[in-house]
Amino acid sequence: MALQFDTLQTLLDHGYDTVIDVRSPAEYAEDHVPGAINLPVLDNEERARVGTMYKQVSPFQARKLGAALVFRNAANAIETALSHHDGAWRPLVYCWRGGQRSGSFAWMLKEIGWRSETIAGGYKTFRRLVNEALYTAPLPVSLIQLGGYTGTAKTALLPRLRARGVQVLDLEGLACHRGSLLGDMPGGQPSQKAFETALACALLDLDRGRPVVVEAESSKIGEIVLPPSLWDAMKRAPWIEVSAPVGARAAYLAQAYEDILSDAEGLRAKLAPLRFHRGHEVVDHWNGLIGADDRLALCASLVEDHYDPAYRRSMRAVAPRYLAQVETERLDEAALDVLAGRIAEVVQTTVI
Repeated sequence: MALQFDTLQTLLDHGYDTVIDVRSPAEYAEDHVPGAINLPVLDNEERARVGTMYKQVSPFQARKLGAALVFRNAANAIETALSHHDGAWRPLVYCWRGGQRSGSFAWMLKEIGWRSETIAGGYKTFRRLVNEALYTAPLPVSLIQLGGYTGTAKTALLPRLRARGVQVLDLEGLACHRGSLLGDMPGGQPSQKAFETALACALLDLDRGRPVVVEAESSKIGEIVLPPSLWDAMKRAPWIEVSAPVGARAAYLAQAYEDILSDAEGLRAKLAPLRFHRGHEVVDHWNGLIGADDRLALCASLVEDHYDPAYRRSMRAVAPRYLAQVETERLDEAALDVLAGRIAEVVQTTVI
């Protein structure tokens, strides 16, 4: 009998040795149970082929083809990826909805002697539990937003705060994006579903009795949309704001965005749409600085002519309640350590 899970926490605490996702590589890449390995019983092309046959020929012919492919691929997995397991190994198997793919694979493993089980409802059950955690239940923790103009090293402060015992939720890290016009990171962003899985798991690891610091963001990080429960909690959260001079911020951005600034043509393409917002003269000036490879001057101009006006406009709509406003003249490693200590002290003495 397939295993029933009522909460995301109980599913993640399943207790089995290995979780096996037997869906196609494309399904697995979009999202999967954390820690699961992918042993597809139908690859992307085979899944499409069986689906086409089901619709255009007959369900019987599709099932017959599917069975041959499933058992052939399962046998290959047993001979290769699973060959090192001894008789005590306990695998937990799932597919899209706990049907034939996972059932067939788990049956074959059981016939060998391994104590395999399946997840009732498969990935759809897991996805439902993630949705419940993020879209149905209220956010289980109290937040403090870390705000400040672009270039005040807020992202770099998060690991320093964590090292000082402060709970943090790194949304940009989970979304693989720096949360700005030039925020693209190598490898691109996860799918919306994969982001939500990572977010739900991160929330489960937090102590509900202590506040959590989160970097101030808009409701969208790159292409990732923040779930309503998180966004609502962020809008209600008090702020700690960091401020630094334009020169220090420009120097920090020139270093932090080195990968983006090194791609002159890509950078020009990213800045081109701002002609409609900042004007041709400003963007032409930026392009001249890109051509001269004057990264410090470019970052200073981006701060003063784009990021700061946008931040001031957004702050008029937010009107946050400040717990503290901390200033620093520099944003080098030593200054960030001092800044993190000051912020940690505010957080640790705050009752939410």
